[in-house]
Amino acid sequence: MEPRGAIGVWDPGEDRFTLYADVQYPHRVRQALATRIFKIPESKIRVIAGDVGGGFGTKGWQYPEHRLVLLAAKKLRRPVKWTCERSEAIQADEHARDNVSDAELALDKEGKFLGLRVKTLANVGAYISSERNLLATFGNVGTLTGTYDIPAAHVAVLAVMANTNGTAPYRGAGRPEATYVIERLIDDAARELGFDPVELRTKNLIPASAMPYKTALNLNYDCGDFPANQQKALAEADWDGFPARRDEAKARGKLRGIGIANPIEKAAGPGQEFAEIRFHPSGNATLLMGSKNQGQGHETTFKQVLNEKLGLDPATVQYIDGDTDRVAFGIGTNGSRSTVIGGSALWMAADKVIAKGKRIAAHLLEAATADIEFADGNFSIAGTDRRVSITDVAKASFQSGRMPPGLEGGLYETGTFAPDDNTYPNGCHVCEVEIDPDTGALEIVRYVVIDDVGTVVNPIGLKGQIHGGVAQGLGQALMEQVIYDRESGQNLTGSFMDYCMPRADTMPYMEITSNPVPTKRNPLGAKGAGEAGTVGALPAIVNAVVGALAPLGVKSLDMPATSECIWQAMRDARA
Repeated sequence: MEPRGAIGVWDPGEDRFTLYADVQYPHRVRQALATRIFKIPESKIRVIAGDVGGGFGTKGWQYPEHRLVLLAAKKLRRPVKWTCERSEAIQADEHARDNVSDAELALDKEGKFLGLRVKTLANVGAYISSERNLLATFGNVGTLTGTYDIPAAHVAVLAVMANTNGTAPYRGAGRPEATYVIERLIDDAARELGFDPVELRTKNLIPASAMPYKTALNLNYDCGDFPANQQKALAEADWDGFPARRDEAKARGKLRGIGIANPIEKAAGPGQEFAEIRFHPSGNATLLMGSKNQGQGHETTFKQVLNEKLGLDPATVQYIDGDTDRVAFGIGTNGSRSTVIGGSALWMAADKVIAKGKRIAAHLLEAATADIEFADGNFSIAGTDRRVSITDVAKASFQSGRMPPGLEGGLYETGTFAPDDNTYPNGCHVCEVEIDPDTGALEIVRYVVIDDVGTVVNPIGLKGQIHGGVAQGLGQALMEQVIYDRESGQNLTGSFMDYCMPRADTMPYMEITSNPVPTKRNPLGAKGAGEAGTVGALPAIVNAVVGALAPLGVKSLDMPATSECIWQAMRDARA
């Protein structure tokens, strides 16, 4: 929600820059500034990112203002601050998805999928500033086959330049586009060929028994139970009771529709992340993470992991991220990777703490290291009640007289984790809508989500992520659009007076249930959750809208499905 901002500081005594900025990748921003722009050692630049309050991709990378405030600070010999006005943000920041896809689905007479072909025109904007313009466009074409057993597929993407802002990753970064195409296409096929849309999906879903499954587009799904997701969602949404609800709505003069989507996303791809657990002589600990929090609740989630592993009271643990001087390394937060990769790095660091702690505890308890067990924050001699807490072990690590001979003092360990392959969060979304046939006004009356994000670390935080993701998907599906004048190229949606966003009264009550199938691709079993809500929302909502309008003869509707677009579609169908 908040626009971007930056403060540049130059210290002439140290000959060193400090940048305060709302970025998702502090260490990578530092590297870009040092190596590509100022041509100085990374140690000459410090980047500090505070509580950004939402990043979603747009705040991920390096903007021109970052280097300009630093340059100005050095020239003026005083700190320089820059803040972005909201109208400037809409005109200058990176924009999100802008694709047009021509898709074909082949089926046999029983409704079994035989092949998929997709051709996409992707607008990347007026400038190619970095790989970010192409990342979302090409990075997730592999998920176009979705959760379905499609034996053959061919995808072609043509990137085009236009007089618009550069497009870049936005929550979902290619996964919503892919899921939208296949899920809308299945509904079209069902309507055209006379199949029930649920039965058609059921017939073609990849069964859990087929895992691991290699798709026609060369992705390796390692685990998941897609049919169970759909079955649970149908039950919670009372899909079988929909005809009665539709008839009741018709009696009130309303159109009612229901839509379903089975999203899957390629998330938490290979790449490193860093964590450090640093105990102090007093026995308490500081946790330093390379992932950057932007409101997801990292400080809660990572402390929970630490509590699970080491038994530390979260209230006693200091949490630090977003400062390149205090945190040794980090890739940052994007692509639903923080818990999966950052949490796994933390798990590894905790294992090292336990390993060293066992040696210290063995010395303190006068036992062999092999006889020491660790559980619930205590080291103990197996089969006895003799124990010492991890806090006391940490204190002893700073006291030479209490340490075993030859062991380095102190208790501070790091972990760096890089997965071998992506994870694949998945689920099922069901959306139900009512439409006023006179005005096109739409109300979402029910929304059900079954999610499989692997191991759930924080259930409340997960629901918050799903809520927020669905809200952003709902915004794109129903109202959000950057509009340019065709004659002049002028941006006509330069403020929130012109650019519509979902508000509290737009959002439905959401029923969210987890169906976790933990992955073995990381120690936590997590798959990633930050973008799951958005990936499933787009097709579920639009399928529901088209389903409501289908009895009138409406076969297709492009996003955003505003009340004006719905009204026009009904008018055209009647004509």
